[in-house]
Amino acid sequence: MPLSRRSLIAASAALPLAPRLEAAPGPSSAAPDDETFWAAIAAQYDVTKEVIQLENGNWGMMAEPVLTAYTAKLRRVNRETSYFARRGLWPELTAIRANVAQRLGVAPEEIAFTRNATEALKALHGGYNRLRPGDGVLYADLDYDSVQAGFDWLAAHSGADVVRIALPEPASHQGLIDAYEAALKAHPRVRLMLLTHLSHRTGLVQPVREIAAMARARGVDVILDAAHSWGQIPLSLPELGVDFAGFNLHKWIGAPLGVGLVYIRKGCEGAIDTDMDNPLPGPGETAPAGAAARVHTGTLDYAAQLSVPDAFAFLDRVGPQALRSARLAHLRNAWAEDLRDLPGLEVLTPPDPRLHGGITAFRIAGCTSAADNTRIARRLLEEHRVFTVMRDGVAGGACVRVSPALFTSARDVAALGTALRALAPELRRG
Repeated sequence: MPLSRRSLIAASAALPLAPRLEAAPGPSSAAPDDETFWAAIAAQYDVTKEVIQLENGNWGMMAEPVLTAYTAKLRRVNRETSYFARRGLWPELTAIRANVAQRLGVAPEEIAFTRNATEALKALHGGYNRLRPGDGVLYADLDYDSVQAGFDWLAAHSGADVVRIALPEPASHQGLIDAYEAALKAHPRVRLMLLTHLSHRTGLVQPVREIAAMARARGVDVILDAAHSWGQIPLSLPELGVDFAGFNLHKWIGAPLGVGLVYIRKGCEGAIDTDMDNPLPGPGETAPAGAAARVHTGTLDYAAQLSVPDAFAFLDRVGPQALRSARLAHLRNAWAEDLRDLPGLEVLTPPDPRLHGGITAFRIAGCTSAADNTRIARRLLEEHRVFTVMRDGVAGGACVRVSPALFTSARDVAALGTALRALAPELRRG
């Protein structure tokens, strides 16, 4: 049963860092702007006090109950080694995979664990076998660098052409759809498209369902980069209508570092070659099938994978995805929309709630180089203790990314607002 508001606050006051999963807080009549409730949630995270941590896009912090569970599982794996790995590990991981698949709304054989979304996406574009000389692959400026590079490699090795587009800035829901439609009309031989659900550069959320449907009607396959979306915004994988996707669980789900997922819709496995490194089954063993046959990670951090249920259990106690997403959007709006009209400041993610989650980037007018934005991020840190990060690769110029988390407070984002009000007029160029 979820904890009541009164018991939640009392428990948090008595126990700043919950050592057990059962002590994790739960929702009541919480609202996105209920700072008392969210302070109790924040008490479950041992976040550094050296800075105001607004760079949570690299990976997500485990809550203390998850960290405690992970530590126990790490001790078990370390203590029992192959005695556990060759007997009890795979039944446990199989059950965990089934639970994760259910949360995504897909079949267990359609997903497989990887170490991260990058590895999942590499397995997809590296094994994609439907390209012929003269075909095209398409990606945009906001897509992830290493996946862009993977598409370049795939095109070079298959004789395909690379089509790169710049997404509109400022963006709109229809404008994004129109940008992809124009690219597909101009390049009718495109057969594979990369689509990022929520951009790691600016936080822009794409209308995936509409774009994927348009691509499917033209015979174009879509590989979805969902590294930042699951856990940050509401997500129903079947409704998105894509056949292939890569996910992280150590960003917005809060699992330990080193857990990702690859998704291949049933019936689409033939488009992705079986991984050549997958070992042949031994006597009495069954060969991998479905998504699992398309990726081979070798020995990895089994304790991290075993801790995935603990991460989900903690989030479930915090509240439903709609509440958690609304909290992140509230923190984003508290600075981005409050400062949108500040002279010299360009907020790169639009106010349309369909097009953003918690991540949002900004640019100071005229400061478009990586060096410019590195200096801005450095000044925020050194002069205001606000930690952010520079992101490059945006067609309109580099920017500074702001990524709040569930432990972020209204006071934290207010400090960012104060800092930008001081810096923007001084740094504005032109």
